[in-house]
Order: sequence, then C-alpha cells, then structure tokens
Amino acid sequence: MSMQPSTPAPAAQPGNVVDPYRAYNFKLVIQGVVQGHFTKVEGLGLKIDRILYRSGGENSTVRVIPGQVEYTPVTLRFGLTDSTEMLQWLFKAVDGRVERRNVSIAMLNDAGSAEVRRWNLIGAWPCDWFGAPLDALGKDLAIESLSIAYDRLELDDARAPVA
Repeated sequence: MSMQPSTPAPAAQPGNVVDPYRAYNFKLVIQGVVQGHFTKVEGLGLKIDRILYRSGGENSTVRVIPGQVEYTPVTLRFGLTDSTEMLQWLFKAVDGRVERRNVSIAMLNDAGSAEVRRWNLIGAWPCDWFGAPLDALGKDLAIESLSIAYDRLELDDARAPVA
C-alpha cells in the first residue's frame, strides 16, 4: 500500500476562493508559557524609514533607499483577574529594572487546533499601562491594557514546506 504525499491547500487564484483566518483564534506566549485571558492584541506592525537622495548630476530623479526600522508597540487587552504577573512585570520597569522577555503572538487555524503563523517579539518589555474603566452602573468586563515595546520582530510561518 503506497501513501501519497499530502497535497498543500489550494493557493488563492481566480476561481479558487481561500478564506482568511479568523481574528479571534490566537494565543499569546510569553517566555515559552501560554498566557490566557487576552481579549485583544493590537498595534503589531513595523515601519521602514525612507531616505531620499539625489545622485550627483541627476537632479530630476529622487532615489529612495531603506532606512531605520521602527517597530510599533503592541497593546495587549486582558480581563482584570487575581493574577498580578503582568503588573509585576510592568512595575519592575517602573523601578528601573526592565526585564526583557520574548513574546509570541500565534495565529491559529479556524478550528483553533494548530498554529498557522507566529510573530515573535524579541526583547519585549512593558512601556504603557491603562487600568480598566470603572463604572458602578455598567455591566462590562473590567479590561486593562498593557503596551509592550520590543527590539525586533521575527515571523515564523508555521506551515511546513511541501517537499
């Protein structure tokens, strides 16, 4: 009995619809430990500065070369619980003892059973915190937010290459 190699999922092309992943299927991993109860992760991105210059004698053409890379802080939103781990990490930075950690944001497939993409934030540390808005007449969950800065962004594509 011969086994056929698995065929990859069809690529997006005319006549072949490929649905995007669902934004609610994600997990957050800090220093290799899955952290739960995050309701939202936003701000993941980067910007590459453009350096404009003119070559000598070519005054009509402006050339563009890549400059410094800037990584935007990522904001984590989470429900207020008895856990103080995130706040302890923040207050170490407040005391001048910045503790850099590696943080990963993992996108999951539609079933939530396997990673399809992972963004690694290298050398992350908390730089901004906002407590939950409190309202005695409200019925909302108490959601805090913590922003983290990081030195470098790496992309891990969790899909195995097809041989």
